[in-house]
Amino acid sequence: MFSVLSQSAATIAFLVLGMTIAQAQTAAKSPKAVIELFTSQGCSSCPPADALVVELAKDPELIALTLPVTYWDYLGWKDTLGKDSFAKRQKFYAKARGDGQVYTPQVVINGAAHAIGSEKAEIEKVVNQLAVTGFAAKLALKEENGSLQIRIAPTGSTSEEKAGVWIIPTTRQATVPVTRGENQGKTLAYANVVRGMVRVGDWNGQEATITAQLTALQAPEADGYVVIIQAERPGKYGMMPGAILGAAQGLASRGRLRPSLPIRLSFRAG
Repeated sequence: MFSVLSQSAATIAFLVLGMTIAQAQTAAKSPKAVIELFTSQGCSSCPPADALVVELAKDPELIALTLPVTYWDYLGWKDTLGKDSFAKRQKFYAKARGDGQVYTPQVVINGAAHAIGSEKAEIEKVVNQLAVTGFAAKLALKEENGSLQIRIAPTGSTSEEKAGVWIIPTTRQATVPVTRGENQGKTLAYANVVRGMVRVGDWNGQEATITAQLTALQAPEADGYVVIIQAERPGKYGMMPGAILGAAQGLASRGRLRPSLPIRLSFRAG
């Protein structure tokens, strides 16, 4: 009996170890597009866009991110997820495009084109247009020994365009009850709420491997992450974000990140 139990335990341990190794070595699938939604809890037009991004986030061919902004906070409700840096990113996108259009709900697709965040047909049209050329790079992610390896392979001719490699910690699901402002009485649901952006390296268009510490994935309430390569150029007020050249969604490790359960966030706005 002892030998049978020992053999069974060893088999289970081997299977668990094999699953862990398989998870660590899984290459992320290349998406068709990265969709960034700039939204606000103080914007009455935003809940349909928030719900649409929740839907789009279920598509394995898309990476849909939520970036709550702060410039509507004066309307009576302070966005509990909002960051000034997201508002700045949205404004820099508008400057880089040259159209100056900043509004909510707004989606920016692959860092290059924008659309109204609740217009599903228009978003799908832009995604399909951009998918014809695809991304300039393919990413594979591997977590090992306390670090994240980001393997980058160009998909076509090499380029010397300056680009940054970014890790974006996210909260995969969140709900927020709003008690004041234009959305008073509503409970808003979000997908892939961005918790920060950490630059971990540069990309010069060549095949490369970048190693980052797993601490770069950590942020309050984060239980997932995305890695992007984004072109950039210097501007009057700092580096201007350009086209997204590659992206991958990381696999959440049970030992490091919390399970994928909705996080309910209750706040009293001041």
